[in-house]
Amino acid sequence: MSKLNIGDKAPDIYSTDQDANSFDLSTFKGKKVVLFFYPKDDTPGCTKEACNLRDNYARFQSEGYEIVGVSADSTEKHQKFITKYDLPFTLLADVDKKIINDYGAWGLKKFMGKEYEGIIRMTYVIDEDGNIEDIIDKVKTKEHTSQILK
Repeated sequence: MSKLNIGDKAPDIYSTDQDANSFDLSTFKGKKVVLFFYPKDDTPGCTKEACNLRDNYARFQSEGYEIVGVSADSTEKHQKFITKYDLPFTLLADVDKKIINDYGAWGLKKFMGKEYEGIIRMTYVIDEDGNIEDIIDKVKTKEHTSQILK
């Protein structure tokens, strides 16, 4: 898929959540959605990001936002991550990386001087009509809420 831009219609998402239930993004029509992509459950940066969103979850809810995380981890790993950190939001198991690719969250990364392909930490804010309202591609894990709720 070509690069997504602010104002574009958000690609449809049909997936499985942490409880192996079917997930369809269109069920959130009429609500704002924070769709965040992260590399791996229970790693330092991903945990900081998820806990920052968790700690501000009531604020997101009061402002009409739903939060949905996406990684290539399995439903079982998501369940453990949610339980360990008491995460109140949905995590999607995108093991085939379809959603990750549809949203452009797969690509070349650098770590300690080495380049490799992987999941790029990024967030899409989707408005009530299903359009992309904001794209955050330089996520600050400990300050992610303030990046979203400017």
